[in-house]
Parts: sequence; C-alpha cells; structure tokens
Amino acid sequence: MRRTFALLAAGVLTAASLAPTGASAQPGDTSARADGRSAATARATALPNRTPAADKRSGKPPAGPNPYLALLPDPSRADYAGWQRWLAAKGDERAARQTAQRGAAPAPLTVTEAEPAGTYGVNDTPATAQRVDRFGTGGRGNPRARVVGTLSPERVPVTEIPATAEDDGSIPLARDTGVGSTVPGIATSAEIGDGPHGSAGSGSGDFDVYRITGTAGKTLTVDVDTPPDTLDSFVVLYDAAGEVVAYNDDSPTGLDSLLTHRFAATGTYYVLVAGFLAVPDDPFDSGSGTGAGSEGPYDVKITTGQADVDVFAVRLAKGDVLGASIAGSGGWISVRDPRGREVHGSAQDASGIYPANTPLPGGGNAVTEHVAEQDGWHYVEVTTGDGAYDITVEAHRPGLEGQRSRQTLFLDFDGARLNTAIFGGPGVRTLSPLRSFLPRWGLTPADENALIDAIVAEVRENLERDLARSGLNSRFELRILNSRDHADPFGQPDVSRVIVGGSIDESGIPTIGIAQSIDPGNFGTEESALVLLDVLSEPAGEEASVNTYLTPASNRIAFIGQAVGNVTSHEAGHFFGDWHVDQFNDTANLMDQGGNPALMFGVGPDGVGGTADDPDVDFGEDVFNPNEGFTGIEDTLSRPAFGLTR
Repeated sequence: MRRTFALLAAGVLTAASLAPTGASAQPGDTSARADGRSAATARATALPNRTPAADKRSGKPPAGPNPYLALLPDPSRADYAGWQRWLAAKGDERAARQTAQRGAAPAPLTVTEAEPAGTYGVNDTPATAQRVDRFGTGGRGNPRARVVGTLSPERVPVTEIPATAEDDGSIPLARDTGVGSTVPGIATSAEIGDGPHGSAGSGSGDFDVYRITGTAGKTLTVDVDTPPDTLDSFVVLYDAAGEVVAYNDDSPTGLDSLLTHRFAATGTYYVLVAGFLAVPDDPFDSGSGTGAGSEGPYDVKITTGQADVDVFAVRLAKGDVLGASIAGSGGWISVRDPRGREVHGSAQDASGIYPANTPLPGGGNAVTEHVAEQDGWHYVEVTTGDGAYDITVEAHRPGLEGQRSRQTLFLDFDGARLNTAIFGGPGVRTLSPLRSFLPRWGLTPADENALIDAIVAEVRENLERDLARSGLNSRFELRILNSRDHADPFGQPDVSRVIVGGSIDESGIPTIGIAQSIDPGNFGTEESALVLLDVLSEPAGEEASVNTYLTPASNRIAFIGQAVGNVTSHEAGHFFGDWHVDQFNDTANLMDQGGNPALMFGVGPDGVGGTADDPDVDFGEDVFNPNEGFTGIEDTLSRPAFGLTR
C-alpha cells in the first residue's frame, strides 16, 4: 500500500491509547467496504491543507468551512491544526466572558488531590479514583467543583548523542537512538535542510528520523526547541509498518513541536522531525517529500517513561451534562462512564464551537464533556504533564428541562435568504429551493411532494421515532415541521431549522452541509444548519453525488429521500449535541464524517441505492473521528435524546 501521510490518521483510536497534543491512532483495520476499498486504504489520503506559518499568529480562521461542523466531500483537505488553534482562541474568549458574567455566583466545591506530589499509582484508575463527594445537580450537591493536583511522571535520565550523518530521512535510514531499549531518553541537535533532499538539494524536503522502542502503557515525549524565527517544526510518529500513530505541529505555547503519546502496544516506532509543510509521501523513501518547507537548526529531546494518571469520581444523574477543562500542567482530560469506558478524551479546547449561551466550561489546555445516560459514578481523568494542574468540573441539566416549551425543528425546502456569516460564509446570500434541483436527479416537478414526504419521513425516523423508542429519556419531545405543510416558525422561541436547498456558489461555503454549533445539552435552541444540494446532485461518477448510486433497479425517490434525510439528520445532530464519528470503520452512524458517502447515504452491499439491501443508518455508539483529535466512544443517540426534553 502507498503509505501516504495523512491527518486522516490511519486507524481507530482505542480507549487505551491517549492522543495528547494532536491526533493519535492505532493501525487501521483492513475490513472491506461496500465500495471495495479497505478502511486503511480509504484513510490514506493526501495531506490536508494547513495554515501557512506566516498566518499562524494572525488570529484569522483558516480557509474553508470548519470541519468539525461541516460535512465535507473531501475532509482530507481540511486544516485541522489551524481550526484547533482558532477554536482554542475562541474558547479562551468565551471562558473570559463566562468568568466576568458569573459575578457573585456560589463558589465551586474545592477538592485537593489526595495522592502526594512526587508519586504516582495511587489514583490512576477508575477502581482507585478519588471520589468528589458533595458534587451534583438538582440539590444533590454543588454542581461546580475545582480540583487541584499534581502530575508526577517518572523522571528519566537523558543521554546526549551526536547528530546523525545524512541521509537519515526515512524509516530504513533512521538513527537507532536506543530510547526505550537501552536508554530511557536522548537529546541531540540537528538541522532540517542539510540533507540531500533539502532546498539546496532535490527540493523534495529534508527529514530526520529516529528509531525508538515503545512499551505499552509508557508515554513518549518528543520536545523540539528551535532558535527564534527559524525552523517551524513538525513531528510525526510512525509504527514499524509506516502507519501514522501520532503527530504534532505546535506546542501550546508556540511553533515548536511537543508530541506526547501513550503507547497502546509494545514495538518499534519511528519519530520523524520535519519543517512545516514538508512531509514524506512514503516514510520508507527519503526522497518522497511534497516539497521543501521551513528549514533550520533544532534541539530535540526524546524520552519514554511512566506517566502519572489522576482519576476523580463524580456522581451524575441521568441526563446531566458534564463539562470539564484543565489548566496548568495537564495536557489531556477525559471522561469515563460507570463501566470505565472512555466516552470523551481531549487534548484540545474546542469549546469555541459551543453556542454562546451554553454554561459548559472552556478555556485552558483541554476541554471535555459528556451527557450521562445513566445514574452513577463517572470519572474525570487527567494525564500528560508534569506539575500542578487546575480542573474545572461542572454539571448542568439540559437546556429545556423544566421549561413549558419544546424544541421545534423546521425543515425549509423553499430556499432562504440568510446571513451565511454564522457558518463562516461571506454574508447575506439567497439559496434556491429544493425544487430547483429535481431535474439533476432525473425528477420532475410532479415528484416534489413525494420527495419531500420521503425526506421528512427519514428525518422523523432518525430524530423522532428512534430517539423516543430508545427509552433513554421519558421526557423526550421534538416537533418536526416543514415548509410545505406549515408556516415558517423560525424566529420564534425554541425553533431551530435546517435549510435543504442552495448550492456552494450561492452560499459561498464549499461543503455539503454545515451546522451553526455543536451543543451538548441543547442550550442554544434557535440555531440553523444548511444542506446544500449541488454536490448531492452532481452527475453519476462523483463519489458524493446521490446519482452515483442510482440505477434502473433503484427506487429513485426513496433513495434520494433517504440520502438527503440522513444528511439533514446529521446536521441537526450537530446542534443537538453530536460530534463526528469515524466514517471508515464498519459501524454506519448518522454522525459519520464526510469522505465515505455511501455509508452515510445507506447504500447496501450491492452498491446500488434504493434497493432491498439498503441499511437503515441511525444514531448510536461509535468511536470519535480520529481527524478531530478526540478519543473514546460517542453515543450519538443518547446525547440528543437528553437535549431534546421539556
């Protein structure tokens, strides 16, 4: 297989693997997909666009739609590093506003870690977690807590070694550092650009590769330091097969890279140091780079050792919306459910994606959240760091609970004039209605009502019937209206909408769909989303077009309604609380990210849509999408089931 480096990391994250400071992955599965590709092959896509070094300090959002919110035809083109940086800045701004608005709010419960500083192993698992008593919602305790503690990882000696003579730019040519086998850590100095493929040589890009041994449960740290205004570094960790395991662009404090990764499996690994935007197409070939990027000298320290993991138990009630953020030394924060399963692990602050009125905390190094689907002890876990940390933990009830109103979802098929700036678009635009796209699917105006019926039925099945039948929330309630049968209620309290119509050219947003926010707990009850129809109605042969999966054997209206209804449910799923999940594993989920449209549309094993073997794609449990830097199992059914309450 051509081992193309991708931020679409080649593998599914497991609860046992941590991915601080970037995304991290285990080797991908090779199960065959309906389209004939293996999951690993499907992930091996080109390096996505990334923010140029000159723009990293500008404070501007990256080009293109926000990939956390958008259903992109080709998510490998998204600038995840740039968007993570942008969302973190917005999260800090939101956290500052929250602090100013709290005023004389009751003080949080203060908890001090019981494990003595300088030690580890006391509170490192859910079974040995330190309980946070007197925490809870609904009068059962204080719903806010501040937890302070210290991470004390294993101290390891570092051996100075000389720089390797070039060429050391590939896995076969890697320098054997002895890290993890004969020594716990090394430090060395080197230069990007002095090899035969730097800008003065072939120009394909210079790389330095270091061989190490990883031991399951231990943590790798790669710390790159550079002189000011020289090399903008980038670090990639590969396994012995050349698959991406982890990567890092920038540390939390600057452009120097700081990669940390907890090994899930023992074996041989390779650390690649490069200049920004120069990556190998094949890590086994030092001349396979995509072009010389940033160049200059650097110092690097590579160590492996036992990390300190601190776990705190908080009692949650069914439907509680838990949010936690960490400041100080901690770089990774995670929530585990009563079974000990990781349900949301994070090394980033993506809270800038929440709606403005959510009470969930943000700011700091990393933010996590979870909607509890059962009563009991849940666990907040912190690791990856050395020194004092400060955790904010809060629990809230869903936004509409106790209110007289209920959430309404309005499906607008009539087109709209709206300000697309709420999605990062260019401003006020007019979107054409669903009926404008009927000929592109081989339909006539006489088919419009039948197609609307099919789309509405699919959305009702996904967002109304399935959530009610789950039995998770006895107070679940959602009213679904549409523009053909009902007056437009948007603008009234507790009405959100999905506009099904328009094109990329009309909206100015290059995507299939996009939502306004991700809102665990449904605190922002008046939001919008778009489902654009031009890509979905391209001629057959385009992977993301519904026409590609239609043949004379297809029930055409049923399949178009199913596909568009699933995409519509996906976008509503975002503003009802769901993140993307992995689109390249064997679990079909309505929150699958773009790039594998046959799975989202519900194409069956015969590869033809609108036939008897088409599956019913639903919300449910799946792993978070590895592109977005989260780990754990997301239940995309329970999150909206509790947010849609009254």
